[in-house]
Amino acid sequence: MRYLTAGESHGKQLTTIIEGLPARMPFVKDTINESLIRRQGGYGRGRRMQIEKDLIEVTGGVRHGYTLGSPVSLVLHNDDFTHWRNIMGEDPIPDDEEVRRTISRPRPGHADLNGALKYGHRDMRNVLERSSARETAARVAAGSVAKQLLASLGINIIGYVNTIGGITAKYDAGMSLQERQEQSEESPVRTLDKEAEQSMMEAIDTAKKEGDSIGGVVEVMVEGMPAGVGSYVHYDRKLDARIGGSIMSINAFKGAEVGIGFEAANLNGSEVHDEIAWSEEKGYYRKTNNLGGFEGGMTTGMPIIVKGVMKPIPTLYKPLQSVDIDSKEPFKASIERSDSCAVPAAAIVMEHVVAWELAKAITEQFPSDQFPKLKESIDQYREEIRCF
Repeated sequence: MRYLTAGESHGKQLTTIIEGLPARMPFVKDTINESLIRRQGGYGRGRRMQIEKDLIEVTGGVRHGYTLGSPVSLVLHNDDFTHWRNIMGEDPIPDDEEVRRTISRPRPGHADLNGALKYGHRDMRNVLERSSARETAARVAAGSVAKQLLASLGINIIGYVNTIGGITAKYDAGMSLQERQEQSEESPVRTLDKEAEQSMMEAIDTAKKEGDSIGGVVEVMVEGMPAGVGSYVHYDRKLDARIGGSIMSINAFKGAEVGIGFEAANLNGSEVHDEIAWSEEKGYYRKTNNLGGFEGGMTTGMPIIVKGVMKPIPTLYKPLQSVDIDSKEPFKASIERSDSCAVPAAAIVMEHVVAWELAKAITEQFPSDQFPKLKESIDQYREEIRCF
C-alpha cells in the first residue's frame, strides 16, 4: 500500500491517490468525512476551519460500497480557493502583476527559507502553500481508509491529547480504548482529564491574546493488533521504527516515543521490560506494557501506545525577526492566517498516520489482493499464535 497527495493550501483542491488496497473491502465515504470533521475541530483553531467544509469526493477505485483493487482517488475541494483564485491560479501572469503578492520574508521555524533555497523560488508562497499543514487533510483521508480496513479486521485506534502548553493530563492508564474515545470526543481539547482540560483552554486563550502559539504531546492507542506484525530481520521492516518515522513526518512534530519512551532511560531494566505470561483465554500476553506493544520491531499483541511531540505553530501574530531575501534587510517575518494551538487537531492527524502504517504492515504480511482472503488469513493466524 502507498499513497500520494497533491495540492496547495489555497489551491483548488487536495488530491489523494491510494494504491494497493485489497479488492472487495467495504468502503464508506461518510467515515472519511467524519474523520475530516474531527480534524477540523478542537479548541484553538483559526478562521480557516470556519471557511472550509471538508467533504471528500471519490473519483476512482470504488463501486457500490466496495474497493475494486485499482487505485482509489479522493478529492477534497478547498472552499477558500474562491478568494485566492487570482493569486493561486495556474495560468501565466505578467511579472509585474500586482496580484502576484510576492512573499520575501521567511518565517522562523517554517519551510519558507529552506524551500526557497532548495528550489530557487524568489516568491516563498511557492513553498509555504505546499508545506502548509492543510496537506494533512489529504493524509487524514488516506488514513481514514486505512482505519476502515483495520476496523474490519478487529483493530481499533484512537488519538487524544496528553499535554498542551506544559499542562499534562492525568488519567488511569488502565482505561480502555472505548473509554478514551468517548472522553476525548467530548473534550474541546481532546484530553482525558476534565481538570487539565480547563487549564489547557486557558493556556490557549492566553497564547492567542498575546499573538503567540503553544504546542503539546499527543498519544495514540491501538487495540487488536496481533503479535508478530513487523520484523526484526532488517532495519526498514521494524514496525515501531516505521511508525516513528511517520509521526515525525507530520507538520510541526519534533519527537516520537513508544510506550514509556524516554522515561526508560532513567529506570533499571527490571522496571522497564514487560514480563511474559500465558493463559488459555489470552494465549501469550505481557503483565505490563511499558514497551508500548513492541519488542524487536514487532507487535506483541498488547495495546500499541505511541506519543508525538508537536512544537508551537511557527506562524505568529507577533512575528519573530527575519531577513528579507530581496533586500537582505532585517524585518519582522510574514504573517499568514494561523491557529494559536493545533494540538487537538494534531491528535487526529497522528491517529490516521499511525493507522496507515499499521494497515500497510498488515497488507504486506498477509495475502491482500482480496479482502475476504485477508480477513480469513488473519483470523487463522490469530488462532495459530494463541495456541502456539
